[in-house]
Amino acid sequence: MNPAKRHAFFTRLQAANPSPRTELLYTSPFELLAAVLLSAQATDVSVNAATRKLFPVANTPAAIHALGVEGLIPYIQTIGLFRSKARHLIETCRLLVEQHGGEVPRSREALEALPGVGRKTANVVLNTAFGEATMAVDTHIFRVANRTGLGKGKTPLEVELRLLRLIPPEFLRDAHHWLILHGRYICKARKPDCPACPVRDLCDYRSKTPDPLEPTAATVASAAPAAAAAAANDTEA
Repeated sequence: MNPAKRHAFFTRLQAANPSPRTELLYTSPFELLAAVLLSAQATDVSVNAATRKLFPVANTPAAIHALGVEGLIPYIQTIGLFRSKARHLIETCRLLVEQHGGEVPRSREALEALPGVGRKTANVVLNTAFGEATMAVDTHIFRVANRTGLGKGKTPLEVELRLLRLIPPEFLRDAHHWLILHGRYICKARKPDCPACPVRDLCDYRSKTPDPLEPTAATVASAAPAAAAAAANDTEA
């Protein structure tokens, strides 16, 4: 995908959704961090269902740490891998209280030093909570970047670095949200909804899902003899 197409790509996504945001529910950087930590291999819907119960009871590092692992589990046990996530979140809360005054740090290094927080989670927090132009490459963004030709790479890190370099600067802050939503609802893994895609003509994907309302080459070819016969009959008449 060339620079002109990339610019048009994000211009259209911006027009369709001028103020994109995460679908995780949160009211503070810590709530976001906790939600993202819980969201690994889980849906945003399931995480929101859990945090709707948890955050009214405990929504600060000190309050969640006070619950302890066994006290936290009943709130999050509907989420996959809830036991390991409970341990990570409790330990993260302890470190936030002891090392960061109960605040979420704004540096990648400090975030990645927290249990259960990897590069992707750190990028989400830096972008969504603090407005930094980062790119958190999850399975959706990895698929969209490679499928469309927007920024191909063999690993999430390779895709991240390429997207940061290739996406026009004016779109970079919101690009993470546009791409993840595009991958979640349109450029889906098994059957992308190409007929509904606002950037279909800019995409490099060769096996686009056909529009059932558009005639295919085979349909046109099979209809040609009938059309010719009809025209001949009209002429004879």
